[in-house]
Amino acid sequence: MDFATFLQQSRDLFVTQRKLSWKYKLALFALCSSISLIANLFLLLPGYSFLLDYPMLSIITVNILWILLSINLYFSQYFRCFVVVFFLSCGLREGRNTLIAAGTAMVVAGNIQNIFFNLKQLADSVTCALRSHNWTFLDLTYLKAIRWIYSQLRISTHLFVVRDSLNMSFLVSDEDLKLQLEKTRLSIHNISSQISSIIALQSLLGKKVLPFVGTILVLLGTYLFIRNFLSPQTIRFKNTYITRGFIKYNEQVWQQEKLSVLPLSKEERNVYSLVPSFCQTPKERKCTARFFLPVLANLCIWVVFSAVDYLLYWLIFSVSKHLHDFPELEVHFKLYYHKNAAKFILNNGEIVDKTIYFKTPLFEESCIPKPKISLSATWIQLGVILFFLIVLGLMTSILTQLKILVATAFFPSTDMKRIKYLHTKLLNRRSKFSGKNVKRKLNSFAKLHFWFPIFQALGNARKKPTKVEKESPIL
Repeated sequence: MDFATFLQQSRDLFVTQRKLSWKYKLALFALCSSISLIANLFLLLPGYSFLLDYPMLSIITVNILWILLSINLYFSQYFRCFVVVFFLSCGLREGRNTLIAAGTAMVVAGNIQNIFFNLKQLADSVTCALRSHNWTFLDLTYLKAIRWIYSQLRISTHLFVVRDSLNMSFLVSDEDLKLQLEKTRLSIHNISSQISSIIALQSLLGKKVLPFVGTILVLLGTYLFIRNFLSPQTIRFKNTYITRGFIKYNEQVWQQEKLSVLPLSKEERNVYSLVPSFCQTPKERKCTARFFLPVLANLCIWVVFSAVDYLLYWLIFSVSKHLHDFPELEVHFKLYYHKNAAKFILNNGEIVDKTIYFKTPLFEESCIPKPKISLSATWIQLGVILFFLIVLGLMTSILTQLKILVATAFFPSTDMKRIKYLHTKLLNRRSKFSGKNVKRKLNSFAKLHFWFPIFQALGNARKKPTKVEKESPIL
């Protein structure tokens, strides 16, 4: 038995409604257990962080869910259909929205967090630079100059002896500056803490809550699809597919010498499509285009945030590089005094001068901002998400067809009602169309040109010279 035959038999066993022998019941339970295990592993993907935090609880939960799903799949045909349609729905709008939300969470956790971090680095750098401009140069240079001037003083020791000492100190009144810098530092710290808390909360929601919300939305969409498919009030729900059951029903109607609707006309092929088929109708192409619209919109938003992140990083990195290479500032002090040799009255005597200089950096090494960027890590993950979104977008029509085929396989009675409705709808459409054509032909019988075409020819001949006269220029 080849693999294709095995799949066909497994499919027939999974969708069967008749009573089975104990041998087939065991095979069905084994098949349900296998599908339940795969479903559990798939459901664990959204809760991988929970699995890492609580491994024992996760293992117990997986085993309980495996047993419950296996029993429900074995006894409930509706539940079997629900599980298969759920997996197919993950590739449609619900799955797309979940992937887009995951990508947005990555952009917020990566690029936006980097933007605020680099802005904080820039603000901290400015406050650090203001705080680092201390007044030690007064002790090193200015006081040194005063000591030099004092050492130049020569008092005569013939009359009396003078013993003295020079003690100097300085006081810089910078309390207002320190207070303002401290307020600025606290304000930056508070804003940074608030932003970090918001980003941490968003990251927590993106990693733990958002996957479960996405799974719940897919489950809700699956339930609504099956409910609309089975409801008699919504028999027109996605009833635009020509299945094999429809073809067989049309052949039976043809054998009963009734009207057939196959093959479809060109206009009907634009609305109704054979399934399964890779050829898309114009309506399906529009659905595919609508599938990609939110993807393109969110992709533009991701690119904008990434561009802002990179430009801010490049700006701060360039400024940091120039500040690092900037030479030290050299400050010169030129000191001089008038020397009076033997006079008590000061006058313009000999000028004694001295130049003292010191070097100070414009920007301390510890105050230079150090930005960071993580575009590669973020966009590798976004690239994987975009790849799956493109694949899912191209397979939207096929997945929708598979959902219809799965539902028709599990509920053949509902499928027959839908087939009869579609067959009647096509017949009514054609009868209305043919009625309009007959009415158009009957109206043509009442025209004079129908009985005497020579009059129409003469009228056309008269119109041509008139047009030529209008187009000819007047000389």
